[in-house]
Amino acid sequence: MKIEILGSGCSNCMKLAKNAEEAVKAAGVDCEVEKVTDFGRIMGYGVMTTPALVIDGIVKSVGKMLSVDDIKKMLGA
Repeated sequence: MKIEILGSGCSNCMKLAKNAEEAVKAAGVDCEVEKVTDFGRIMGYGVMTTPALVIDGIVKSVGKMLSVDDIKKMLGA
Protein backbone atom coordinates (compact mmCIF):
# COMPACT_ATOMS: atom_id res chain seq x y z
CA MET A 1 0.00 0.00 0.00
CA LYS A 2 1.20 3.53 -0.75
CA ILE A 3 -0.04 6.89 0.53
CA GLU A 4 0.94 10.07 -1.27
CA ILE A 5 0.49 13.50 0.28
CA LEU A 6 0.17 16.06 -2.49
CA GLY A 7 1.10 19.66 -1.74
CA SER A 8 3.62 22.46 -1.89
CA GLY A 9 5.18 21.68 1.45
CA CYS A 10 3.06 24.18 3.40
CA SER A 11 2.25 23.65 7.07
CA ASN A 12 -1.08 21.95 6.27
CA CYS A 13 0.64 19.55 3.87
CA MET A 14 3.26 18.70 6.47
CA LYS A 15 0.58 18.18 9.15
CA LEU A 16 -1.39 15.86 6.85
CA ALA A 17 1.79 13.86 6.14
CA LYS A 18 2.44 13.57 9.88
CA ASN A 19 -1.15 12.41 10.49
CA ALA A 20 -0.81 9.84 7.70
CA GLU A 21 2.41 8.47 9.19
CA GLU A 22 0.78 8.23 12.63
CA ALA A 23 -2.29 6.51 11.14
CA VAL A 24 -0.14 3.93 9.36
CA LYS A 25 1.77 3.23 12.56
CA ALA A 26 -1.41 3.00 14.67
CA ALA A 27 -3.16 0.77 12.12
CA GLY A 28 -0.16 -1.53 11.89
CA VAL A 29 -0.36 -1.73 8.10
CA ASP A 30 2.56 -2.09 5.72
CA CYS A 31 2.43 1.21 3.90
CA GLU A 32 4.81 3.76 2.41
CA VAL A 33 4.05 7.47 2.90
CA GLU A 34 5.47 9.80 0.25
CA LYS A 35 5.28 13.60 0.13
CA VAL A 36 4.77 14.82 -3.43
CA THR A 37 5.63 18.46 -4.14
CA ASP A 38 6.15 18.22 -7.91
CA PHE A 39 3.28 20.17 -9.47
CA GLY A 40 3.39 18.04 -12.62
CA ARG A 41 2.65 14.91 -10.58
CA ILE A 42 0.01 16.74 -8.53
CA MET A 43 -1.73 17.98 -11.68
CA GLY A 44 -1.54 14.44 -13.07
CA TYR A 45 -4.07 13.48 -10.41
CA GLY A 46 -6.32 16.37 -11.41
CA VAL A 47 -5.82 17.99 -8.00
CA MET A 48 -6.23 21.76 -7.93
CA THR A 49 -6.40 22.27 -4.15
CA THR A 50 -3.94 20.96 -1.60
CA PRO A 51 -3.29 19.21 0.63
CA ALA A 52 -4.55 16.04 -1.00
CA LEU A 53 -4.29 12.42 0.07
CA VAL A 54 -3.89 9.59 -2.43
CA ILE A 55 -4.03 5.90 -1.51
CA ASP A 56 -2.76 3.39 -4.06
CA GLY A 57 -3.20 5.89 -6.89
CA ILE A 58 -6.76 6.92 -5.97
CA VAL A 59 -7.43 10.46 -4.72
CA LYS A 60 -9.26 10.11 -1.40
CA SER A 61 -9.26 13.69 -0.10
CA VAL A 62 -8.63 17.16 -1.53
CA GLY A 63 -8.27 20.42 0.39
CA LYS A 64 -9.03 18.90 3.80
CA MET A 65 -7.04 18.34 6.94
CA LEU A 66 -7.76 14.73 7.84
CA SER A 67 -7.28 13.48 11.37
CA VAL A 68 -5.32 10.35 12.23
CA ASP A 69 -8.64 8.54 12.81
CA ASP A 70 -10.01 9.69 9.42
CA ILE A 71 -6.96 8.24 7.67
CA LYS A 72 -7.08 5.01 9.70
CA LYS A 73 -10.66 4.49 8.49
CA MET A 74 -9.51 4.93 4.90
CA LEU A 75 -6.85 2.30 5.53
CA GLY A 76 -9.50 -0.12 6.77
CA ALA A 77 -8.30 -0.06 10.38
